[in-house]
Amino acid sequence: MLTVHLMTKQDQAYVMPKVQQFYASDAVDHAVPAEILQQTFEQAVSDNPLITGLILEADGEKAGYAYITHMYSTEAGPCIIIEELFIEPSMRGKGLGQAFFHWLFDAYPNTARFRLEVTPENPRAKALYERLGFVPLGYHQMIRER
Repeated sequence: MLTVHLMTKQDQAYVMPKVQQFYASDAVDHAVPAEILQQTFEQAVSDNPLITGLILEADGEKAGYAYITHMYSTEAGPCIIIEELFIEPSMRGKGLGQAFFHWLFDAYPNTARFRLEVTPENPRAKALYERLGFVPLGYHQMIRER
């Protein structure tokens, strides 16, 4: 059974190595500087209302982590972006990803749109997201770095 709780500063020793593992995987298509990853953790455990860090547990063991961000879309209303979802490799294929999304949908009932990114090199994740009702958005994203 999956349980989800808010990430705290005390979770840093668990989370940061998993963040490194996530960014070395097929789930990500570009490198991110370590200081940005550290800053993200610090914001996720702060009182910043735009980002939430979550710890996933299964059978009393840490099973992964997630970062979600909160925003408002003029096209849809309140939105959550699933920025990162990491499931321990030894716990993959046991329904924890699906359980996490069901928890997320229930925990945020007033959210109009859930959004995420998936790389073509991550077909298992894409298949899960499609089973959960996610569809391609069709927009090409553009960014300007500062």
